[in-house]
Amino acid sequence: MTDNILVVDDEQRIIDLARMYLEQDGFRVTSATNGNAAKNMILRDKPSLVVLDLMLPGMDGLEVCRRVREESDVPIIMLTARSEDIDKIVGLELGADDYLTKPFNPRELLARIRAILRRADRGNAQDQAPPPITIANLLIDPQRRRVEIDGRPVDLRMKEFDLLQALAQNKGVVFSRDKLLNVVWGYDFAGQTRTVDVHVAHLRHKLNGMAPTIETVWGVGYRLDDR
Repeated sequence: MTDNILVVDDEQRIIDLARMYLEQDGFRVTSATNGNAAKNMILRDKPSLVVLDLMLPGMDGLEVCRRVREESDVPIIMLTARSEDIDKIVGLELGADDYLTKPFNPRELLARIRAILRRADRGNAQDQAPPPITIANLLIDPQRRRVEIDGRPVDLRMKEFDLLQALAQNKGVVFSRDKLLNVVWGYDFAGQTRTVDVHVAHLRHKLNGMAPTIETVWGVGYRLDDR
């Protein structure tokens, strides 16, 4: 079945550009030009992935993301014309999986969409999932995509789970941000490592110091403490 990509932007030229590249690659594309319509389409039509502009009339992209995340884990790539890190960080904190700053290269957008959908497909391939991982009081079950600390479930988003699983499968090994970007997000674009930092911070908050911790190795990257 062809993946449906919902492109949300109030600039028709952005929609047309994304549509051209995505349809050439075999995707089906739907679109919306305001936040209210986008939210309704996401919850009603259940697209495979959403490309969501930050600045929208009516309900902005951040609010759309927040409301959608109350009901859906659909992958979201946020588009922003702003260069400030705070806008990107807020989007990631609200549950966006990734972001691109306008003007963007449509080939990069296509590469990111492919990578996110590949990760989602792997997560759904339960029969190929590795066995559960246990580290101290932390249990990671890739087949059920479930994490427990002391037997209590921890609610993680898709990328948070993938990030924790990658670190746990290589406990004690230091991963650079670029390596994690490639392993977890499936692409390698310089300058996008802020995505990794925000997801690590989110993950640390949810683990809340009650399980093996994600350590920062200054000047290198991150590792899961296996002590």
